[in-house]
Amino acid sequence: MTVNKLYWLALPALVLSACHKAPETAQAAASSDEAMAADSTNSVAPADGVPTLTSSDAASDVRAADVPGNTAATYLAKAGAADLFEIEASRAVLKTTQDPSVETFAKTMIADHEESTTMLKRAAKAAGIAAPAPHLMPDQQQSLDAIKAAKGKDADHVYQGAQRDAHAAALALHKNYAANGDTPQLKIVAGKIVPVVEHHIAMLDKMSG
Repeated sequence: MTVNKLYWLALPALVLSACHKAPETAQAAASSDEAMAADSTNSVAPADGVPTLTSSDAASDVRAADVPGNTAATYLAKAGAADLFEIEASRAVLKTTQDPSVETFAKTMIADHEESTTMLKRAAKAAGIAAPAPHLMPDQQQSLDAIKAAKGKDADHVYQGAQRDAHAAALALHKNYAANGDTPQLKIVAGKIVPVVEHHIAMLDKMSG
């Protein structure tokens, strides 16, 4: 049998085999395209080789981020630290100051912030929450150390500057919790503390004037 006859006899079988393989190849290609499309909807292509968050990752991060001071535990810790700093800083400056206005202000700070601490503890107990023992934050301890290290009028200036910063932060903390806090008893106390802090700020402004 010649080569030409063998070719024509085998040709139908080759065509039939190709027809069976074509759908399989097309199906595999379609599956690959669908997988690539799914990947593109679930991830963000990195720019300049820097990985980026997927939309699901970003949503998780947003859910995990708490608003500072809105939970009772966070508020009590920050409010307790703020009161403790005011008291300890005022006690420190009273040991050196010769300025009657600074002395009056410092004594007011001790009395008012001891009272606010008592109010917060009482409200926490009413809400069934154990108020943590207050302790200074690192920046508060640094400010307190600076007041103790200064002498005379320098100590007065350092003290007053620290009080301005501390009262600005305290005002924001109490206002925020009074509006957005999660425990009604503490929200009421936070609202009562706000005007006291505002009065302290007014005293500081008068001293500066």
